Amino acid sequence: MQFSGFLVDNKDEESRRILTGLLDSIEAAAEDNDPVAVRDVVAQIGDSSIMAVILVVAILLISPLSGIPGVPSFSAALVILLVAQVLGGRRQLWLPQFMLRQSLRSSRLKEIVNWLRRPCAFVDRHTRSRFVWLTSGVMRFFTLFCCLVIPLGWPPLEVLPLTSTIGASTIALLVFGLFTRDGLFVIAGYSMIAITISLGLYFLI
Repeated sequence: MQFSGFLVDNKDEESRRILTGLLDSIEAAAEDNDPVAVRDVVAQIGDSSIMAVILVVAILLISPLSGIPGVPSFSAALVILLVAQVLGGRRQLWLPQFMLRQSLRSSRLKEIVNWLRRPCAFVDRHTRSRFVWLTSGVMRFFTLFCCLVIPLGWPPLEVLPLTSTIGASTIALLVFGLFTRDGLFVIAGYSMIAITISLGLYFLI
């Protein structure tokens, strides 16, 4: 599957396997490299698909990978940098060398991919074009802006369980909705934001 564009037409069977296809790309990188560096995963996906790379970072952070010290902070920096490039209209992904060199054991990455396969396949089966107006124009810009802001809280709150996982789940829903033109997932992402803010205010007050 090609991830060379910002958006994917999900009318055909192949295009409805977005998450599964991304997991296949990650696994291919893990098969060819040990340890697996960020540059290896980017090479499999393509450096002209920034949105796909953002989605990969988000879905990986939903997994137990988020429990590794330093991973949420690194992922936050990565997501912020990538989203800023999309908002700036950049078509070719750019990352500093120290980020591209960060790596993980191949066996560990394969375990994470296997852990994610079932939920990702479920999501893939239930995506189609809906509420498309939520995935373009001003709404697309606002959604991406939310994806820029959400990771800012991950580094200071890294010690709290599930903080980055919840944030990554929200970003995954929002970006997946934009990527597939399925506004229902964008709505789900905004619902996650509303619930998170409500719970935060409840515990603060």
